[in-house]
Amino acid sequence: MPDSRIRRIRESDVDEVAQLVHDLAAYEKAPQDCHLTADRLRAALFGDDPAVFGHVAEQDGEVVGFALWFLNFSTWRGVHGIYLEDLFVKAELRGSGLGKALLATLAKECVDRGFARLEWSVLDWNPATGFYKSLGAIPMDEWTVYRLTDTALDKLAELA
Repeated sequence: MPDSRIRRIRESDVDEVAQLVHDLAAYEKAPQDCHLTADRLRAALFGDDPAVFGHVAEQDGEVVGFALWFLNFSTWRGVHGIYLEDLFVKAELRGSGLGKALLATLAKECVDRGFARLEWSVLDWNPATGFYKSLGAIPMDEWTVYRLTDTALDKLAELA
């Protein structure tokens, strides 16, 4: 049975979710790296061709958590999956089941759509790693994430 505290994000939630993203950046000790604005998030979620999707967790009518995600594709499996970009629940509500409910909602989204997997990245020091493992999530220790941003991204783009 679906958890009534979890629902798809609405345009009216964008300001609250954008603030929670900044709260997540502070939690991850990188607030200076978060440049998200409510307008950017609104365009990504509700623009002409949205490629980002989301769910929120509510407590007493207030948005207190979120999951933002997008589709990825497994060439080996031949089907899409969900990549969970961010999951966050306010500190005072951690342990309330909201994080698990958000993940369960995304797992159901995968199963209902015939997607092969649900993936996300977690900082090694994050205490949530134990929680994720308790759900059956497997760390992909043999894989290293690579990222191009800023000057390196611009420099490589010049070669095209």
